[in-house]
Amino acid sequence: MENIVLNVKGMSCNHCVKAVQDSVGALNGVNAVKVDLEAGTVAVEFDGNAVNVGQIKETIEDQGYDVE
Repeated sequence: MENIVLNVKGMSCNHCVKAVQDSVGALNGVNAVKVDLEAGTVAVEFDGNAVNVGQIKETIEDQGYDVE
């Protein structure tokens, strides 16, 4: 398993947290998603053989947030 912490801008409420957790969590190969609203971070544990960081970033951006 691999771990990454992404800085995400635009998340402001629990709806944002749920949108990101649900969309990233639905990706094949993602084991865990933890959103820290105050810090503006999304920590993801994933199987690098099944999904890559680019796909994770794209999924978050598709929800309307900016990944730095």
